[in-house]
Amino acid sequence: MSLIMKEPADNSLIRKYNVPGPRYTGYPTVPYWDTASFSRGGWEGTVRERFPEGAEEISLYVHLPYCESLCTFCGCNTRITVNHSVELPYIETVLKEWDLYRSYMRQKPVISELHLGGGTPTFFSPDNLKLLISGLLGGATLAPGAELGFEGHPANTTKRHLEVLHGLGFRRVSYGIQDFDPGVQHVINRIQSYDDVRRVTEEARAAGYTSVNYDIVYGLPLQTAATIADTIEKVSRLRPDRIAFYSYAHVPWVKPGQRRFTEMDLPDDESKRALYELGRSMLEAAGYREIGMDHFALESDALFRAEQEGTLHRNFMGYTTRHTERLIGLGVSAISDLWSAYAQNAKSVEEYRQIVEQGLLPVFRGHMLDSEDLRYRRHILDIMCRRETRWDDRQALAEVIGRLKEPESDGLIRIGDYDLKVNEEGKPFLRNICMAFDARMHAEARKEVQFSKVI
Repeated sequence: MSLIMKEPADNSLIRKYNVPGPRYTGYPTVPYWDTASFSRGGWEGTVRERFPEGAEEISLYVHLPYCESLCTFCGCNTRITVNHSVELPYIETVLKEWDLYRSYMRQKPVISELHLGGGTPTFFSPDNLKLLISGLLGGATLAPGAELGFEGHPANTTKRHLEVLHGLGFRRVSYGIQDFDPGVQHVINRIQSYDDVRRVTEEARAAGYTSVNYDIVYGLPLQTAATIADTIEKVSRLRPDRIAFYSYAHVPWVKPGQRRFTEMDLPDDESKRALYELGRSMLEAAGYREIGMDHFALESDALFRAEQEGTLHRNFMGYTTRHTERLIGLGVSAISDLWSAYAQNAKSVEEYRQIVEQGLLPVFRGHMLDSEDLRYRRHILDIMCRRETRWDDRQALAEVIGRLKEPESDGLIRIGDYDLKVNEEGKPFLRNICMAFDARMHAEARKEVQFSKVI
């Protein structure tokens, strides 16, 4: 593969803008939710209100938290066990939660997208996953062209997993690769070989999957330009349709497993960004196109077409080609988004199951969006998906525009009378640009919130 390196982002800008900040899969971000005014009763009322007769399509996310071993880099809500007897009780609880939600809906829901995340969804047996999906779809209708996808561990995803889920309508699968280097895999406790990944990729395509995604992480402990180059070369050889190439979030105060290594094992800020620029150059040389932030796709993939057509969307599941304003999250710690309100489920399996068994929606915190939240949410979503945003009243955004003067003077953005556009130089700093619109974060500047760094 010929490698044409792009000019990396200015190191002085990296030092300047590499500050802690949110990933903006939603707004307001969870640490700034107004949880004091949230109640289960209020959430139930919102669910009723947002599902009238003739309601639009919905998205469904199911969190399956179980893993057989702890990946020390992971920031997800997981439960580590080798006891597979936990599978069926958990699935039964998820289906009960789904029944509770359906009791608030005035008609049979129409599912536009369904995603299984974790944890490790392929921890569950194919038969139990079939029980789960059949139960979810039995109380709903699939929209034409609905997108169903799941996350699989390359080392434990079997041919039968792929065939059973394909038979239920799944056409998208995502595999966590991270880095192919054995030393990096050892320190993050995520072991899968190139042969594992090749096998599950070939089996997915043979089963009829139309989109295979790989997750690759840069900034991991012991990672170097050589390990990234080797990983990207092998990934390009296998030719997945999509790639999420994203920054490792070092948050040991949240995820103690990350204390297996120290900051001394991590690349410094400038080296970390250089890893991304190297990976991006190699991916683009291999025919991948950068989508939104930290995502790449072949031009034949629907994610690329969605960006070209201006229909790309972003929610708690990441970038998606389907734009719905109703996302129901099922399972422990899952987040639901009804556009005018958010809610998150209990974060321990035991508490989650106990609440559902009482016949209650298992939410424990949330946020009701006001008109200002909705306005800023639109701007942030447009920047994350289209790298631009527009407004009618510049004066109403005077404070925001004031916070954007420095990025503008640094050549990251162009601000017009009624719009903002992100320049090519600003693409690595999308999160920083969005932070200018984060009114709740600026209003609560003294609130002690710890995010991972943006770069």
